[in-house]
Amino acid sequence: SWGPISSSIFCCCFSCHLQNCFCFNRKTALDRYSLEKAGFTHILNAAHGQRNVDTGPEYYQDMTVEYHGVEADDLPTFKLSQFFYSASKFIDNALQDERSKEGVLVHCAMGRSRSATLVLAYLMIYKNMTVVDAIEQVSRHRCILPNRGFLKQLRELDIALEKLELIAQSEGSFVI
Repeated sequence: SWGPISSSIFCCCFSCHLQNCFCFNRKTALDRYSLEKAGFTHILNAAHGQRNVDTGPEYYQDMTVEYHGVEADDLPTFKLSQFFYSASKFIDNALQDERSKEGVLVHCAMGRSRSATLVLAYLMIYKNMTVVDAIEQVSRHRCILPNRGFLKQLRELDIALEKLELIAQSEGSFVI
């Protein structure tokens, strides 16, 4: 159960949330005052780097924030899947952290492709959702637009997770 919208995952500018993981754009990520006032203690930048949203631990140094940067380009050829597990682990750890009042902020430049893709991967890996279920869940609250390459990588993750589930089920039902 996802519970009420007010305790959830946001996608871009406070318009979509699912369980204290908030997905925003560049403008929101750069507003330290509002982030601190809202109580964010964890920030995942899916557009880390000088050519993207150039924040980092030093940008938030006057705040009590754990930062994780993913240097990713919003291009169909970029292999964002290399960050699916590390980003998902960061999100999950943030959501389990007792200090976290609001949860984790996940952002990129627009809050619709890179950050949304990492949130979708988190839902698939940690909440056992299929790619279709994850997209439907997030899309109920926010228009997300992962590029076609990211969608392909999410589908590949979906297939891999399905295979792992089938293996786990077959091993669990094996009787000696």
